[in-house]
Amino acid sequence: MNVPTAWLQLKFYPLRLTVAVAGVCFSIFLIFMQLSFQDALFDSAVSFYEALDADIFILNSRSSALIAMENFPERRLNQALAVDNVAEVIPIYLGFAQWRNPVKKNVWRNIYLIGIEPSQSVFNIEAVEENRFKLKLPDTVLFNQTSRSEFGPIAELFRQEGEVKTEVGDRGPSNRLITVVGLFPLGASFGSDGTIITSDLNFQRILPGSRKGFINLGGIKLQDKNKLDITLAALRDYLPNDVKIFSKAEVFAFEKNYWATGSPIGFVFALGVGIGMAVGVVITYQVLYSSIAQHLSEYATLRAVGYRQRYLLGVVFQEAVFLALFAYVPGIIFAGFVTKLARDATSLPVYINVNKAIIVLLLSCLMCFISGGIAIRKLQDADPADVFY
Repeated sequence: MNVPTAWLQLKFYPLRLTVAVAGVCFSIFLIFMQLSFQDALFDSAVSFYEALDADIFILNSRSSALIAMENFPERRLNQALAVDNVAEVIPIYLGFAQWRNPVKKNVWRNIYLIGIEPSQSVFNIEAVEENRFKLKLPDTVLFNQTSRSEFGPIAELFRQEGEVKTEVGDRGPSNRLITVVGLFPLGASFGSDGTIITSDLNFQRILPGSRKGFINLGGIKLQDKNKLDITLAALRDYLPNDVKIFSKAEVFAFEKNYWATGSPIGFVFALGVGIGMAVGVVITYQVLYSSIAQHLSEYATLRAVGYRQRYLLGVVFQEAVFLALFAYVPGIIFAGFVTKLARDATSLPVYINVNKAIIVLLLSCLMCFISGGIAIRKLQDADPADVFY
């Protein structure tokens, strides 16, 4: 009998129920969006490492994230070859340069520049593997086709003409006229709106201020991947403390930790989830409190005929659950629509998956339970003696 009582109380005022569901729906939508952008932040941050064909990574000990990589001597990477189970080392150069939009020539954008040795297999991206030998030519690059539109319609121009020419550099006399000789899909990130890959020699030409003999990231391929932990321990014992050695899982955690705790973006998304919860709690509390206040005499009557306080509490909490469930369905539908718009506009991995849907559902129920827990204090005013006055 509890469920019909809770439902009848909610629908007794249809307009108030509609407004309440809309308010809780907005709160759920806000939580969905904040969690989706937070996951997109983390997923995009590690997409570069996921694309690298390496088992272990070496970074400068002062490096804090992929967008703030300090350089270190390349000989550290070569020293790793002396450790058992190391099959190959991969030097990688990272930096930012200015990219000139080839259509709107007065528009310059900061672009992420990756330098590799073209003779080495560095990425697990088929398009890079097919075109990396073209990078042996001077002033040639591969362009990330999922880069933002502010860099120009590069993918469209390349498919039409077979190549695209523009300037890259520091917007000064040292600018290089480069040629896009291929496209690859990598995805955008919060740290960079666009990416190009070039050879190590072209990297030095584009960024002449970079130190020769110093790299920003080192990749290591293993002969036997099952001996990963042993090799990691051996490398950490053998190499000096001016570098940090990570497995792929560890470098994922390292990068995510920076964005979660070392960057204001991670804090803002976490705060957004908290604000969404707070909004939902306030709205649900107001609805439940009003419902209790308007039916206080009925609650007192139930107490007078023998119903215990536990029953009344159950009715209130069931109302809270109904509100959470009624608002959840339109909330997830609206969030799915908006995340698709955001994904198409930004090329960021903004998705709603099953795990996220379950988490938000649980948060929605928790949010409404908290509201119910606060609102039930009003039930103390339901005195059975009032029925006889």
